Amino acid sequence: MVKQVTWHGKGDYLATVIPDNGNAQVLIHQLSKRRSQNPFRKNKGMVQCVLFHPIRPYFFVATQRYVRVYNLLKQELTKKLMANCKWVSSMAIHPGGDNVICGSYDSRLAWFDLDLSTKPYKMLRHHKKAIRGVAFHKHYPLFASASDDGTVIVCHGMVYSDLLQNPLIVPVKLLRGHEISRDLGVLDVTFHPTQPWLFSSGADCTIRLFT
Repeated sequence: MVKQVTWHGKGDYLATVIPDNGNAQVLIHQLSKRRSQNPFRKNKGMVQCVLFHPIRPYFFVATQRYVRVYNLLKQELTKKLMANCKWVSSMAIHPGGDNVICGSYDSRLAWFDLDLSTKPYKMLRHHKKAIRGVAFHKHYPLFASASDDGTVIVCHGMVYSDLLQNPLIVPVKLLRGHEISRDLGVLDVTFHPTQPWLFSSGADCTIRLFT
């Protein structure tokens, strides 16, 4: 079963994740040439999610406890991020490309500054149950997390152009709107590409729009 599909920013490549597919858990597909590649045959651990870097030729592969960053041009591992959690569930990359957030099933959110360390710059424990999805806004300094506790938490996440200045992270709003169904709450969250709007999907079979 395909767990995730994610697109490269230029639209010619997409990647798929099939966690129970042996040594073919991650496949990268090129539309213009109609071909698929399996560059991660030796990947260690069960892959949870993957993402293309918005600017550089990097590819992020999250397993249960680590996020590996690969250089697709050189076909080599460049970094291994330690999530400091029991089981990574979701991942998002800041539009600037230098910061990453990871949600986990043990209700933690890890913020990584890739220029600073392979360990989290900040660990947030705002949710009471598993985090199912995380997202950055493409234009506003906002990020959000969705959880089985039935809430979405929106945070202000300011990233500065001055590399000596650390990111500013401040919780802004706790959103409720989904009913918990069979111990599952909010399953995913995403921002509108231009407007300060947020969409969430829940186990109650509804999609909510917050403005």
